[in-house]
Amino acid sequence: MTQLFFYGTLCHLDLLELVIGRPLKPSDTRSVRLPNHAVYWAKDQIFPMIRAEAGSYAEGVIFEADQEAVDRLNYYEGGFNFDLEHIVPEGETNSVEVYFAQAGTWEFGAPWVLDDFIRAHGAHNLRTAKAFMALYGKLDRDQAMKRLPMLRAMAAKGWQVGESAANIKRAGLTTADVEVVHHHRAYDKFFAMDEITLKHKTFDGGTTDGFNREVLVTVDAVMVLPYDPVRDRVLLVEQFRSGAFLRGDMNPWMLEPIAGRIDLGETAQDAAKREAKEEAGLTLNELLPISGHYPTPGITTEYYHCFLALCDLPDGTDGIGGLASENEDIRSQMCSFDALMELLDTGEAQVGPLVVSALWLARHRDRLRAQVAG
Repeated sequence: MTQLFFYGTLCHLDLLELVIGRPLKPSDTRSVRLPNHAVYWAKDQIFPMIRAEAGSYAEGVIFEADQEAVDRLNYYEGGFNFDLEHIVPEGETNSVEVYFAQAGTWEFGAPWVLDDFIRAHGAHNLRTAKAFMALYGKLDRDQAMKRLPMLRAMAAKGWQVGESAANIKRAGLTTADVEVVHHHRAYDKFFAMDEITLKHKTFDGGTTDGFNREVLVTVDAVMVLPYDPVRDRVLLVEQFRSGAFLRGDMNPWMLEPIAGRIDLGETAQDAAKREAKEEAGLTLNELLPISGHYPTPGITTEYYHCFLALCDLPDGTDGIGGLASENEDIRSQMCSFDALMELLDTGEAQVGPLVVSALWLARHRDRLRAQVAG
């Protein structure tokens, strides 16, 4: 058996159980203090680091680990550039192994508080860890780490949509009425593809036979249509879209609202403001919610948060933007409200969120302009 000292996220015992792949026994852990050490958040990260610091104590637990647990823990911790070192805790005669960050990997931030971590990040960290540890034995650690940003984003955003949606007109069936017979991740890079076999209750009270589905797994996205109610015009962006190209569309450059994925730790509103700055150099004023919706819920987990953004759109606001690091080449252009409606009539507005946003604006335009005039 190996004795490990945990001072950070693995003191959240629900997480420790998930990482080692089995329930903890009462004898597996005990609380101790590590003298002359202190624990701090890694700057701009959601995990801590430990360092030698005279006169301080690092609170934590000792875990008695068998070889399987050690292998799983190294798979989980090692990808963050942590190595094990031997330290003797207070009141102990034997050394324990402690995960220390490799020099220069991360900067130290504020003092670490486990309860703060659990309150702010515990739930989505458990979801991330579950998805990450599902790769154990299938992918090496470096390959798994390449998928971590997507797993984090999915855990923070992708699996939470719809929790507060009304369920009044529908029949009242919920996820409790679905049985997952088999679930396999067939592909996992920027997006993922899951293969599932399901059974579910039917409207007449019965149960379906098992059936197979493939689902494109991705995270929430934000769509924002900038609107200047004084000048009565919007800003659209135009960019190449590979899906339209592969379908054979002769014009695969699409007119769209500003759009992008919601990053870890962001709200939809935060992402809208960031994307507006990145894609069009815009500073948004008020964000008005248009809708939250699935574009194609039969084949993808993707969920859109759509907003109308009130802002100033003077002449010269349009131009070329986007992030070179993400291979973005984005042309923004002004469009009067009447010209926007013409795009709907001619069919040149082919992207669903633009159509939805334009129709919402048509419904509320008079009110928005009256508020500015008044």
